[in-house]
Amino acid sequence: MSAEEFQHIVRIAGTDLDGTLKINYALANINGVGIPLANAIIRKINIDPKTRVGFLTEIDVERLEDVITNPTRHGIPGWMLNRAKDTETGKDLHLIGADLALRIKTDIEEMKDVKSWRGYRHAYGLRVRGQRTKKTGRSGKAMGVKKKDLIKREVRE
Repeated sequence: MSAEEFQHIVRIAGTDLDGTLKINYALANINGVGIPLANAIIRKINIDPKTRVGFLTEIDVERLEDVITNPTRHGIPGWMLNRAKDTETGKDLHLIGADLALRIKTDIEEMKDVKSWRGYRHAYGLRVRGQRTKKTGRSGKAMGVKKKDLIKREVRE
């Protein structure tokens, strides 16, 4: 396949990407890859950031997948990875897709088992990162007395 052929859907790292998007925004649609990491990956491979994903060659796609799966081997700094100093291995890792979702889920379950404060907040469905809870984030929970209830009470009395 030549670079002149346009593909509407390109599969990179197990994710279908829209071929009409610029490469950094398309890579950001992969779970675990944000725009800053996507820009760093593009710089390492020497691809023009203005190119659309649909115009990439097979070789470019393979190089992108290689850098996304092993960013430290290609010189991406450790502070850009989403799993720096992993608790199990002690190494800097970068997880993408279903692996990232599974690891986050196991981390939350571990916090619940240890009964840490964050685990307690996760278990009860409350805000975890120190946000205010008195006025915001009240949807779906009991929010006091509703106007309908007040009208019904007045009619009964």
